[in-house]
Amino acid sequence: MRVNYLDRMDVSASALAAYRQRMNTIAENLANAQTTRTPEGGPYQRKAVVFESVPATPSSPAPAGQVPGGITPVRTHTAHLESPAQSQASVSDRGAAVRARVVVDSETPFIEIFDPGHPDADADGVVRYPNVNPVTEMVNLVLASRAYEANVAALRAEKRMQELALSIGRA
Repeated sequence: MRVNYLDRMDVSASALAAYRQRMNTIAENLANAQTTRTPEGGPYQRKAVVFESVPATPSSPAPAGQVPGGITPVRTHTAHLESPAQSQASVSDRGAAVRARVVVDSETPFIEIFDPGHPDADADGVVRYPNVNPVTEMVNLVLASRAYEANVAALRAEKRMQELALSIGRA
C-alpha cells in the first residue's frame, strides 16, 4: 500500500480550516445576538457550521510496482508485497478531509420580548430578538477552540514523526 505522508497533514489542515470557520461563525452569532433588524428584514438568524467528510485529494499515483520517489520495492520475503497492486493506495485508503458548511438555523424560534418602546416592536409591542443563546455560543466556542488546538497538536506530532523518520534514514 502506497503511503503519502502529506495526506495525514492535509486531513489535519482541513480540520483546522473547518474549526476556524466554526469559530468565525460563532463570533458572528455573538456579535449579532441583539440585532433585531437586518438588511433582509427581521432579526438576525443564528448560523451553524456543519462538518462533512469528503475524500482526501488524491496525490498523483506512482507507476505500477513503485512507491513515491521512484523506488521499486523488492520482495524479500513471501509475506512482503504480495502483488505490485498492493503498493498502490486507493482513495479510500488515503482517508478523508473535513469540509465546513454554514447553514442558517431556521428551526429555533426567535426570542420574543414585550417592549412597546423599542423601534422594532410590532403592533402588539413585541420585539423579536435573534435565536442566539450567548451561553450556548460561548460553550461552542470553547469546544471549537479545544478541537482546533488538538488538530494543531496532531499536526505537530506528525511533523515530528516525519522528522524522526528522516533522521533514522540518515543514520
